[in-house]
Amino acid sequence: MSPRQANPRLRADLVEAAARLLAEEGPQALTTRRLASAVGASTTAVYTHFGGMEDLVRAMVHEGFARLDRRMGEVRASGDPVADIAALGLAYHGNALEHPHLYGVMFGGVGFGGFSLTEEDRQHGRYTLEPVARAVEAAMEAGRFQEGDPRLVAHQMWIALHGLVTLELGGFLIAPYDAQRCFAAQVHGLLVGAGDDPAAARRSLESIGTPVDGG
Repeated sequence: MSPRQANPRLRADLVEAAARLLAEEGPQALTTRRLASAVGASTTAVYTHFGGMEDLVRAMVHEGFARLDRRMGEVRASGDPVADIAALGLAYHGNALEHPHLYGVMFGGVGFGGFSLTEEDRQHGRYTLEPVARAVEAAMEAGRFQEGDPRLVAHQMWIALHGLVTLELGGFLIAPYDAQRCFAAQVHGLLVGAGDDPAAARRSLESIGTPVDGG
């Protein structure tokens, strides 16, 4: 019986275990022997599901973005596009906390030998920005944001939130400036910077359970 038949989750388990080893111990820990041991399989299983280590690392990148896309896809458009933008930010943040090892690999922050992201790999990340761009465009059409390039605004928000998440995962955000407080302040500042009224932006954040200091 092949590994795929014996355990239909083996491929996903290998991806998860590889991301954990890579993030926690570095490239030197990512060997077929260590990986097989981590999931309770034979070393043959790695080559059954992946052509080699480079294919495995690339699969981690793609899987990480696929999970992010699914998480952000759970946010449905409402009557408040600004609240939708904030909800997408929460989804991005929550996905990173749920899959911190994959998050460390997705953007090329954790290297492995000669592996480097290709343009195709990066496209897997860029498509996850589309829901944010659509929500920004809706906020512009509703008069909440200043007119402009919605994709540029979406990129600015992505850059800012990625920085916050990276600091949080690295353990740099602690009370009283913990992640929840910083997230609310950061997103509120981004919404106002895009043209929203400060009080309206605050109400939109509160509507998704994210109060801002000084309310």
